[in-house]
Amino acid sequence: MTNPPAILDRQRLKLKLIRRSLRLQLGQAVLIFLPAGTLNFWQGWACFALNAGLQLGLIIYFYHRDPQVLERRLLTREKNSGQKVIIVLLRLVIASTLVLSGLDHRFGWTSAILFPMPVWLTAVALLCMAGGQWLFFQILQANRFAASIIQVETGQTIAATGPYRFIRHPMYVAMIIHWLAAPLALGSLVGLGAGVLVVPVFVLRLLDEERILRRDLPGYVHYCRKTPCRLVPYIW
Repeated sequence: MTNPPAILDRQRLKLKLIRRSLRLQLGQAVLIFLPAGTLNFWQGWACFALNAGLQLGLIIYFYHRDPQVLERRLLTREKNSGQKVIIVLLRLVIASTLVLSGLDHRFGWTSAILFPMPVWLTAVALLCMAGGQWLFFQILQANRFAASIIQVETGQTIAATGPYRFIRHPMYVAMIIHWLAAPLALGSLVGLGAGVLVVPVFVLRLLDEERILRRDLPGYVHYCRKTPCRLVPYIW
């Protein structure tokens, strides 16, 4: 088990959050607009603005309500070598999804091979992304130990309320929804071909996470018996 992260003073935490958020949003913008070869890409701007706005709202909320959640979620680094490999794979899949979506906008692959992406489908995809972020917010409220790395802290308890009543890994569901919807929000079925790869990567991650939680977190085995499904209620 690891000790809980020490809460940074508010000024240092604020600076770290600002730097990380700027890196993430700048990286996202580069991966979308550079392959697209233009800033005249309304789907790209809609996707970018939605991500940036929702992330900012989440950070502001937890900065004032529970800053330790932000430390666990945004400012910790993975130490497990196997998980480091999985994280690299996940980042490659996400980057590929955005880059292919941008290239699709430039060269019109979806329109030429299949059909032009209708505006209503882009709107539905944006709503799905927002829904994924809303679920993510609900999860952080239900489980303040939800870190970006796999670990068991001293004093950690099992989250069994909110979305955790139905499945054991709702956070991965929220992320899967987000990254399956993102290429459609960007108007690209080609990007979706890369986006679906987030599913097996998250499955690998959660299986390794469960191995650690079963070993180190008291009561987790009982929780697994009580909540048998990992990602999809009544299925798996």
